Amino acid sequence: MTLQERDLKVIWHPYTQMKTAAPPIPIVRGEGALLFDETGKQYIDAVSSWWVNIHGHAHPYIAKKVAEQLQKLEHVIFAGFTHEGAVELAERLLAILPDNQQKAFYSDNGSTAIEVAIKMCLQYWLNKGDQRTKILAFNNAYHGDTFGAMAVSGRSAFTKAFDSLLFEVEFIDTPNKENIDDLKSHISNLKSELACFIFEPLVQGSSGMLMYEAEYLDELMAHCKQEGVLMIDDEVFTGFGRTGKAFACNYLETKPDIMCFSKGLTGGTMALGLTTCTLQIYDAFLSDDRLKTLFHGHSFTANPIACASALASLDLFQQPDTEANIQRIVAAHAQFGNKIKHHPKIKTVRQTGSILAMEWETGDNTSYFNSLRDKLYHYFLAAGIILRPLGNVIYILPPYCITDDELQYVYNKIEQALQEL
Repeated sequence: MTLQERDLKVIWHPYTQMKTAAPPIPIVRGEGALLFDETGKQYIDAVSSWWVNIHGHAHPYIAKKVAEQLQKLEHVIFAGFTHEGAVELAERLLAILPDNQQKAFYSDNGSTAIEVAIKMCLQYWLNKGDQRTKILAFNNAYHGDTFGAMAVSGRSAFTKAFDSLLFEVEFIDTPNKENIDDLKSHISNLKSELACFIFEPLVQGSSGMLMYEAEYLDELMAHCKQEGVLMIDDEVFTGFGRTGKAFACNYLETKPDIMCFSKGLTGGTMALGLTTCTLQIYDAFLSDDRLKTLFHGHSFTANPIACASALASLDLFQQPDTEANIQRIVAAHAQFGNKIKHHPKIKTVRQTGSILAMEWETGDNTSYFNSLRDKLYHYFLAAGIILRPLGNVIYILPPYCITDDELQYVYNKIEQALQEL
């Protein structure tokens, strides 16, 4: 029995209608930006395996550091205990984040990092004796698939089955020159009820790589700060170089109160979530009253193996070669985007840093369920490229180690698809 056949007997895959989906492709190894299936066919991983892989697959340096850690300590309970990796990772990350970020809370993945942030904000106000329960978020947001993360995400097909169970959220449009004054006025009217404002900075990934300007986000954040509204910066996707800077918040003057990380945190090696916050947030939980404790934890909180992979990934991320590779990809994307942006089948081209998105003209509105999606997906798979379109939006988000030849091959195949489909 093949690996594919064995899979179909026992596995339920994510975001997959199992009745109609094509059988999964069995991957047996990876190297750099490439993945190889059991027949030996290679695929360029042009979406970094759901945006997590930033240095390439099976990176020998990360593998070495993880192997070393496995010989020392695989896990220890993180309530009442600590270990070197967790402390060092927090120290090093806080050192490169905005200087108001002073404390780190570990969890398991992006969704749980968001859950922690939401609970911090809600309980912050409760602990202060000023219970605020309303949360401000953007329309079209996506923050994860656990219930709290779903609640602060835009209502969509992803949340439809659960909409009646999600807590109420105040949704606003992303800011621009035309609406910024109205948005600020709206926040002022709600400020006494708002526990926090949560946002994906500059790029709303899952909604189709929708992008907006840092200038107006910064203005909105400054207004929130003035009105005493806590801010959660969801850098799960945008962190670790994706926007062209180390973190998307580096484009902003105003500092968030809380930041959330996952995906690229471990270089795509293991699951790990991290939520950082200011001393103002942290201090609101310090009390002789045990009921003011943040009652949140995970069995694998600050797992030493995950911390070792994150530290190794951070070593690589801070090398000059990585910054050079990011800027190389940014420049190549810009050149290709300019080349195709006037093609009659292209509705719009959007770029922020190493994220390049192309929206195909279909005559319909952008939709995750656009029929073009499957045609594009299978067209590129046949060509040995993993591109997972968001409806009629194709995006390229490669590991930073992708070669110029591999990147050009992806561009060439997109041009071919524009001619043939």
